[in-house]
Amino acid sequence: MTNMRSTASPGTPTQPPLRDIRRVFERQRETALRLRTSTAAERIEKIKRLKEALQAHTPDIYAAGAADFRKPPEEIDLTEIIPVLGEANEAIRKLKRWMKPKRVWPSRATWGHRGWIQYEPKGRCLIISPWNYPVNLTFGPLVSAIAAGNAVILKPSEMTPHLSALIVKIVREVFAETEVAIFEGDAGVAQALLEMPFDHIFFTGSPAVGKIVMAAAAKNLASVTLELGGKSPTIIDASANLKEAARNTMWAKFTNNGQTCIAPDYVYVHSSVREKFVNLCRDTLKDFYGRDSEAQKTSTDLARIVNERHTLRVKGLLDDATGRGARVLVGGIVDEFTNFIAPTLLDNIPGDAKIMQEEIFGPLLPIVPFEHLDDVIARINAAPKPLALYMWSRNKANINSVLKKTSAGGTCINNSVIQYIHGHLPFGGVNNSGIGNSHGVYGFRSFSHERAVLKTVISSNWLFYPPARSLGRMFVRWLKLFI
Repeated sequence: MTNMRSTASPGTPTQPPLRDIRRVFERQRETALRLRTSTAAERIEKIKRLKEALQAHTPDIYAAGAADFRKPPEEIDLTEIIPVLGEANEAIRKLKRWMKPKRVWPSRATWGHRGWIQYEPKGRCLIISPWNYPVNLTFGPLVSAIAAGNAVILKPSEMTPHLSALIVKIVREVFAETEVAIFEGDAGVAQALLEMPFDHIFFTGSPAVGKIVMAAAAKNLASVTLELGGKSPTIIDASANLKEAARNTMWAKFTNNGQTCIAPDYVYVHSSVREKFVNLCRDTLKDFYGRDSEAQKTSTDLARIVNERHTLRVKGLLDDATGRGARVLVGGIVDEFTNFIAPTLLDNIPGDAKIMQEEIFGPLLPIVPFEHLDDVIARINAAPKPLALYMWSRNKANINSVLKKTSAGGTCINNSVIQYIHGHLPFGGVNNSGIGNSHGVYGFRSFSHERAVLKTVISSNWLFYPPARSLGRMFVRWLKLFI
């Protein structure tokens, strides 16, 4: 649902008939077979064309992002364009190396044989992207899929119509639909696509919808990469650099107005430094976005909630928390007619409040004091595994304790969200927060099948052929001792 009070949209796209989806899917069959033998140079050429189109349309991306939810140009550069350019450049530089078969040493039981891993395309792939970072989360996975040699169908979100329309334009300028096709529409289009027997599905979105995608993939035994979310905690102990922790956490949380899957979802701060930390956060928010809600409404650095429905959802979390006794430390102002919610800090939140159970995906940040780090670790472990965990500390023992005793998709020490743009690290969740990895070589592998190949040079199989011979029995006994 888009907000009808917002800037005029480019028009709701016509739902593609099911026969069109089936037609394109069938046409990509032959393409997928042909792409199995595509060279690194051919794949790189396509990635370069996509990169050039993205650069050429950068002013259009600024305009579309502003129209959909007042996203600032600098934020678009940092969170939408630069990550895709980084993915493209990494693939362009290293794809030949990634594609090379990987030699493996024989085991003791397979002396006389050569083995290697050969990377082959999975085939026809579906990428379903979300609305919060539509350019990044459509084209980033697409680079990996192309690098691995696949045919692709894209399904962007209908909730950011200006950006979605521009993504469609770019895709159709750059690619033939037999190689990369795109379909707009609502959940019905996604459902129709999920009924097709794709070889791999890459989905970015909520854990709830991720379960639906995984169930649909299971019907066709398709492999999946699920980039999900969850409640990502931040821990600030007594040894932390509080000023840097406050500034960085406010930036990480309120970029895109909190609509970020890896944003801090709640903060544990040691009781001895809680008051100082809150004051530093309050001052930081004034510096970043304005001294009060009226100034923040005119800030060019603060995006909006994507639509009225999500504004009301986030407002519901705020109302439920305050209704149960939570205290608003900063912010708390909501204007649902303009999809504005002020950056808000809360404390004194009861554990059964919805805001402590559900992923917030908006500009509300609960602050929870603690005395003992083991209590924090226990509470984190009692919840589903998060996509990210952040810790601010100068105490090595505390850092090691958190790393060893918790599980998360990724972790930053003395920073937040920056792990996403580190192209040499795998990005992904664990269990409830995701399955599989993306970015760089990890994205290439997600869209590839690692085919095991063994070639016999000297065969010793005859030792095991019946009837059993004494030499064969001796060899087996030797293997059991030394394998």
